[in-house]
Amino acid sequence: MAGRRATRRTAVFLLFQWDVTGQPLGELYEGEAPAEALAVAESVAARAPDLDRRITAASEGWPADRLGAVERNVLRVALTEIDGDDVPDEVAVNEAVELAKRYASDDAARLVNGILGRIVREKEAA
Repeated sequence: MAGRRATRRTAVFLLFQWDVTGQPLGELYEGEAPAEALAVAESVAARAPDLDRRITAASEGWPADRLGAVERNVLRVALTEIDGDDVPDEVAVNEAVELAKRYASDDAARLVNGILGRIVREKEAA
């Protein structure tokens, strides 16, 4: 689990740098970015416009581009995990909340939890 957690955290860092600076993924990362984290970040970045549309739809009046860069990228990574089959939805949500709490704020963690909770409920209802 620590390996996946570290991969997720590094992917969020890479995506944050990409999102804020517009530089290619990993270019600003100190040292060589771990291949697993870079692969996750590249997958998320390729889907960012679609992920942002879904985040905006679930956030009730807060477009993805108005969210903080940390929150936006935590949500993007979590949503990618929710869409996949490798990580249970509850784990993806919990990990995202913990990342938001650690690197943003408690308010950000509540926001992330609310948005992802709505997305998971809609997925289960479909």
